[in-house]
Amino acid sequence: MVDWIKKIKHFFKTNDALIGLITVNVAVLVLYYVVRMFYALFAALHYFPLDRWLAVPADVDTLLGRPWTLITYMFFHQGLLHILFNMLWLYWFGKMFRTYFSGWQLVNVYILGGLAGALLYVLFYNVFPVFAEEKHLAILLGASGGVLAVVMAISCYVPKQTINLFFFGRIRLIYIALATVALDVIFISKNENAGGHIAHLGGALFGYLFAVNIHQGKDITKWFGRLCAWFGSFFKPKPKLKVAYKRPPTDDREYNRQKNENQKEIDRILDKISKGGYDCLTKKEKETLFNQK
Repeated sequence: MVDWIKKIKHFFKTNDALIGLITVNVAVLVLYYVVRMFYALFAALHYFPLDRWLAVPADVDTLLGRPWTLITYMFFHQGLLHILFNMLWLYWFGKMFRTYFSGWQLVNVYILGGLAGALLYVLFYNVFPVFAEEKHLAILLGASGGVLAVVMAISCYVPKQTINLFFFGRIRLIYIALATVALDVIFISKNENAGGHIAHLGGALFGYLFAVNIHQGKDITKWFGRLCAWFGSFFKPKPKLKVAYKRPPTDDREYNRQKNENQKEIDRILDKISKGGYDCLTKKEKETLFNQK
């Protein structure tokens, strides 16, 4: 188990965060179908639990019992076409995002955008009467909220940048982002997969806020990166203590020679402190000074 954890850490250190996000999404889908296959072989699909335990429930009481779904849902897909389109969008716009921002910022925007999408979805399903009958069974899954956050973030940061689309030619990023939001509004009004499109709007809103604040010199995802770093520090192995062994002098002459050399080094360090202060000492010089008996 420890070896697998080390391999996973090594992968994310040696590969771009964009590839890491796509890999996690694909790995979760593969795991989902492997587990589903065993349930199918034993004719027990009606007991299959992963859908409900990985997707965000619209019902607040159910969500309070499954808070982890706010994270797991954005890496969980049920169909090949679902994950294919999401990962293609993430790859195309993620590559552009990485030309201006770091890998950690990409991960932060993806996750926080996904969280914003999930929270807006839960809010809509518990506030608006049209969802009252279905909220107890409705669930949300897929990376769309996080992906739309990345799409909107880069589109609003460099709105005049263009990409080439089949049949349309070169189009500015901002037009693509606005068209996507407009389609989401249309589908919500027609109540066609309304939950998914509501999550799109939540992610897009977060991406917009990220871009606006970046233009003002503020990174609204920085706190999340620090939180992840703090949490990850609990899983870092403690550094091994190094014990330095010093060969004892073989006779009185050797003892006196070592003592004189050591005193010269101490005098040199003290002279350095008198000229430049304690802060000018190297780490080794500080250790030498404090290891004196």
